[in-house]
Amino acid sequence: MSKFFVKTDESLPIMLLRAREAVMCRIRPFLIKHDLSEQQWRVLRILDEVGPLEPTELGERCMVLTPSLTRILSLLEKRQMIRREQHPTDRRKQIIHLAEPGHDVIGKIAPEAQKIYEDLEEHFGKPQMINLLNKLKKLSEF
Repeated sequence: MSKFFVKTDESLPIMLLRAREAVMCRIRPFLIKHDLSEQQWRVLRILDEVGPLEPTELGERCMVLTPSLTRILSLLEKRQMIRREQHPTDRRKQIIHLAEPGHDVIGKIAPEAQKIYEDLEEHFGKPQMINLLNKLKKLSEF
């Protein structure tokens, strides 16, 4: 073993992936029940939280690359969960809106997801969760 590498239990990328999986393995069953991928869920959540967005900003906020976002938006549009409109001042651009069926599925999944977050908060304590989220935000801005 090389002396230059940290152990995997001390590797930030690996530990972040493990933590993500620990949370997502609890949320994934709800997504599967509603025939949604994790990326589709992120798109719906961001549109619900922020409102209509251009695809570029939506992709950045959702952490989804443009080719994947194009495919995701097509699928969500076919399911009538989103709708596209031309940008009011630049006809070359689009604005993505959350449609009523998208709102409906969020309304069904959100309480289940909220329960998971409440369980995490109960397990770790609210101050620890706030601290963790603040540190992760600071890390993401590094």
